[in-house]
Amino acid sequence: MSQPGPAANDADVPVMPAPRVHERRALGMPGLPFLLLALLVVAGGVVLIAVGGSIVDDHGGAGGGLIAAGIAVIVVALVMLFGLTQVAPGQARVCQLFGRYQGTIRQDGLRWVNPFTSRRKISTRLRNHETAVLKVNDAYGNPIELAAVVVWQVADTAQAVFEVDNYVTFVGIQTDTAVRHIATEYPYDAHDEETLSLRGNAGDITERLSTEIAARVASAGVKIIESRFTHLAYAPEIASAMLQRQQAGAIVAARQTIVDGAVGMVESALSRIAEQDIVELDEERKASMVSNLLVVLCGDRAAQPVLNTGTLYQ
Repeated sequence: MSQPGPAANDADVPVMPAPRVHERRALGMPGLPFLLLALLVVAGGVVLIAVGGSIVDDHGGAGGGLIAAGIAVIVVALVMLFGLTQVAPGQARVCQLFGRYQGTIRQDGLRWVNPFTSRRKISTRLRNHETAVLKVNDAYGNPIELAAVVVWQVADTAQAVFEVDNYVTFVGIQTDTAVRHIATEYPYDAHDEETLSLRGNAGDITERLSTEIAARVASAGVKIIESRFTHLAYAPEIASAMLQRQQAGAIVAARQTIVDGAVGMVESALSRIAEQDIVELDEERKASMVSNLLVVLCGDRAAQPVLNTGTLYQ
């Protein structure tokens, strides 16, 4: 199970009621040997009935007891056969006797348990739950759309059956609730580098999402394997404005990088000219050179060369 990320706050994780039942192994035996034994018992009952019938024919009612015993043996054997249960891989059977939980059959194959128990089939395979596209407001109040997928598995069959009405529906509702809660605590895009955002810190946020979902569904015997956002975008009514904001931010960041690089190149050029004594530059000529280089390096268009036939001062 995923652990809380750096943004996780234990106080925000909901505290669910403690489960009242826990899974245990149901009493039983391998089904194939019992099936063979039951068939032998049925065959013995048939023999008793046949022997009792022959005695009745020869000696009147002396074989009535054998016939009754044979019928009783066959009836008991057939009743006991109702305890045979087939369990497929990735499935389990939750057994109840007169409403009381008796245990769970997890071993696949043919098994025999008390024939008077009811056996409810439950899947223990991995499952996916994908939420619908939810529209919520982020931490800055901007409407956003997001969806998530959760990989989960039933870990405790007794809790899944007895602690909630329908564990599949329960997982779906609690997942939607956790996604909405996480989305309202973080902005879609942060205005500074220290603030976590849904778009910029997806790993930390999904880790927090897994932790919260796991806490919400733990009492239903469900284990969360992984959760991921499958859709994340601004709502259509503000998408255009936010796109312009993102483009403006990208342009500013690009210009900042260009300026930093240009200043470094100018500094390097002046240092090499001075070291190699290519030409002697006074402060005014240095300022003019710096200005020209910055225009060439920072401009978004190709520079047009100008030939100066005079001097800087004419």
